[in-house]
Amino acid sequence: MREILKEAEAHINDGYGRAQEHAKQPLPKRFYKEVSTDELDGQHRVLLDGKPIKTPGKKTVGFPDPKLAQLVADEWAAVEEKIDPAKMPLTRICNTIVESGDEYLAPVRAELLKYAANDLLFYRAEGPDSLVELQRQHWDAPLQVFEREHGATFKLVAGVMHVAQPQESHEKIGALINRYGLYSAFAAMSITSITGSALLAIGLREGHFDAEQVWTAAYVDEDYQASQWGEDDQAMAARAYKRKDFDAAVQLFDLLNPEV
Repeated sequence: MREILKEAEAHINDGYGRAQEHAKQPLPKRFYKEVSTDELDGQHRVLLDGKPIKTPGKKTVGFPDPKLAQLVADEWAAVEEKIDPAKMPLTRICNTIVESGDEYLAPVRAELLKYAANDLLFYRAEGPDSLVELQRQHWDAPLQVFEREHGATFKLVAGVMHVAQPQESHEKIGALINRYGLYSAFAAMSITSITGSALLAIGLREGHFDAEQVWTAAYVDEDYQASQWGEDDQAMAARAYKRKDFDAAVQLFDLLNPEV
């Protein structure tokens, strides 16, 4: 039902699994002594011993906001002996954004809208009643916010059969998404990939929901299963990894206005 832009989502698509593979490989040693920031032509850069950091594709990384540059610099400064990308979520998401560039903005916006048309929040469990009630508690309120704030209404269905949403609502959500600049669009796509819900990501970007509300709503089904059958250690480790990427995307939202 949903397709992820592989190039745009390289930092999050099966991120935990890739991190496990990377853990089997030798990590590069810290090769620099000093981490600093500067500004050049309106772009804020992170410098390692005076040289700007680059993406894996060798593009120089420039940031639209000095606070964002400093947060990324803090990740590099926190490195002790080994450079572990798994511990540098802001660096990873920003590398993806810079490497992709403006040409990916329209496709990422389109993918967000595709997710929103088939959102997690629309498809409800048929049972048991306790899960149905949990979904109602955590998923109805976000949809009510979109109706109240943006006049967008949605149809719900029990099960996984596709349900077409009202065209007017589709257009209103599209208007919100089309305001997003490159950083906001990629951050929203990251959160959508993690949560399974574009509406939760958009509502977070618009300031309608806080991060904990979104995180809890995204894991209603998983938490319910854990309450019934116990926690799975590997699933919990993957979830902890995803939380780092989620928090990095939320930081971008907090730092930048929607047009950036």
